[in-house]
Amino acid sequence: MTQKYNIAVAGATGAVGAEIVQILEQRDFPIENLFLLASSKSKGKKVEFRGEEIVVEDLSEFDFSKAHISLFSPGGKISAEYAPKAANAGCIVIDNTSHFRMKQNIPLIVPEVNAHILDEFFDDDNRTNIISNPNCSTIQMVVALKPLHEKAIINRVVVSTYQAVSGAGKKGMDELFNQTQNVYANQELKKEKFTKQIAFNAIPHIGAFLENGNTEEEQKMINETKKIMRPDILINATCVRVPTFIGHAESINIEFDSYISEEEAREVLENSNGCKVIDERDDGGYSTPVECSGTDETYISRIRKDDTVEYGLNIWVVSDNLRKGAALNTIQIAEALNDEFLY
Repeated sequence: MTQKYNIAVAGATGAVGAEIVQILEQRDFPIENLFLLASSKSKGKKVEFRGEEIVVEDLSEFDFSKAHISLFSPGGKISAEYAPKAANAGCIVIDNTSHFRMKQNIPLIVPEVNAHILDEFFDDDNRTNIISNPNCSTIQMVVALKPLHEKAIINRVVVSTYQAVSGAGKKGMDELFNQTQNVYANQELKKEKFTKQIAFNAIPHIGAFLENGNTEEEQKMINETKKIMRPDILINATCVRVPTFIGHAESINIEFDSYISEEEAREVLENSNGCKVIDERDDGGYSTPVECSGTDETYISRIRKDDTVEYGLNIWVVSDNLRKGAALNTIQIAEALNDEFLY
């Protein structure tokens, strides 16, 4: 990108919105003017950016024709209302909510995996001007799967996730913090955000249950992976909320259509954009959510053969769900846009 852009951040005072603002500064994104937008309750708050204080504006009052790119993380219902308004004003919207992800005419992008789709999108004179950011668990999985898929076609994936409470927002983080304190103080544990106690526990339930027995989170991973990688890839997912604050972990079993050795898989992943392999068969020779917090990479460990199938591997994948799983991926999509798309 050679030009400077007017950027709007919708949901700027939320957990992901605040992370977006921070990463825009860290990555020195070429910004002419930054507009921070939130609900009327947050109007007038001040947020520091590049040594200056920016006053938060009311999203409902903002004129989106002033922005080239809008980065949306205000929640699905708010995005459903305001993202089309921004797009119709000529602004390119990159939306971090689930609302637009499975709509046929809206690309679902992980830059390391399918950024090439953006060229096709901008060649369409009838485009929506909305680009969608996938679910946090989907992002880190496909970053690890795509380079392996290019080496040997993936037929089937079985994934179990261990997802941090920050995926449920500030209320989820507060509930874990308060419950942990109350366990030690032998006080009542209030359950508001999660259906069961989250402190010192694991809850196999993220999102509402669907008729097929999957939760919404599990179905998101299935549908989004098919849209991003290949419609006929087989995906089975079990999503579990665990008592960590930041960083999602995934145990992934992969079945290929041809042979790929552990060594080949390790080499492919080591040379893939966005991946960092930490895979020593020794105490501590692997990544955990604690180490990935505050970093941009998708960490891959425990690469090993699955002897129960002809062509199978197991991998362990961790990533910061607020960065690569949300804010960072949103900004990387913006960075992938060519100047010609925006002027």
